[in-house]
Amino acid sequence: MHGSSPLTRRAALGLAAAALPLAAAAPAHATTVVGGARLARTGIQGAGLPGKLTAAAWVVADCDSGEVLASCNAHRRLPPASTLKMLFADTVLKKFEPTVRHTVTDAEIADIPSGSSLVGIRSGITYTVRQLWQGVFLRSGNDAVHVLAHMNGGIARTVAEMQAKAADLQALDTHVVSPDGFDHQGQLSSAYDLTLFARHGLKDPDFRAYCHTRTANFPAGGKGTFQIQNTDRLLTGAWGLRMYDGLIGVKNGYTSHAGNTFTGAATRGGRTLLVTVMHPRAGFNAVYEETAALLDWGFGKGGSAKPVGTLVEPLSEGGAPAAAPSTAQAAGAPGAASGGPSSWRLLEGAGGTVALLAGGAWALRKGRKGRKESGRHAG
Repeated sequence: MHGSSPLTRRAALGLAAAALPLAAAAPAHATTVVGGARLARTGIQGAGLPGKLTAAAWVVADCDSGEVLASCNAHRRLPPASTLKMLFADTVLKKFEPTVRHTVTDAEIADIPSGSSLVGIRSGITYTVRQLWQGVFLRSGNDAVHVLAHMNGGIARTVAEMQAKAADLQALDTHVVSPDGFDHQGQLSSAYDLTLFARHGLKDPDFRAYCHTRTANFPAGGKGTFQIQNTDRLLTGAWGLRMYDGLIGVKNGYTSHAGNTFTGAATRGGRTLLVTVMHPRAGFNAVYEETAALLDWGFGKGGSAKPVGTLVEPLSEGGAPAAAPSTAQAAGAPGAASGGPSSWRLLEGAGGTVALLAGGAWALRKGRKGRKESGRHAG
């Protein structure tokens, strides 16, 4: 469980894909687009949408049917922040039983990026896998992600498997560099892909339960515990927001480079809707307010809206292969991210530490477990 093991052929293919330039994942000759041609267009697709939406990209979709009811720049590649943890969970969650106990080592938490959001994991303390996942979903803990990734065979192996999982889900806008979603050069996804990750995850009862958990007791060392609360403000009603009626989860994220990102799911009247909002321009609570507004639209006018696209099925579940959008289509509106600058000023979660990250090859280094990977960040 704890030692590094050789990459499987599937993982090796995923690792190779992760090393490709972004343009290679989006051939310019593609004539069809994942989810339908309208989803490659820039701007709002759909009618009668709420006003004052400032997000760079968003998607509203029916979770059960897969119909995309409305969108804006659905395939635009943007930094995902901690919403990428949904793909991490899609990839790793079923590998370990929730009751498995694991004692954390120094090596497993040695390379967490400075400024990360943390749940408070300590070396030498034994945690159950359930507690580690609570740390991931409730507190967006990069320390919990790193421990689970090391249990899975290491950071590089986990990144490779996440890239392979994204390919299976047909999330072709996604380029994985780290398993925790922290800003690294070239780490990108899209509102469409994040919605795919949420839809796939919610099929799993454990994933669904974790993202719906509001509070949990977490080991503090010895026999003590402390309470952790979910940072999803629509689920908890924190920071001046009201709890959204019928909300299931799913995952929020923030870095100073990515801004705010959020994928939410809610059920009303027997319908479950998914909304992903990326990078709203204004407001401390804007990502949640715009998500709530789009959910309200979906449960109202969206019930009679003509779909503008569809969420495709995974290849492993019989989904028909679709071509990626062209590079220009994926870029979306002017100024869309296409790999980012060589270094970014970062502020993840509540950590408040400024760091400079350089190079996108950190996750591709194949060192043994416990070996510090150089060049990951400085400052």
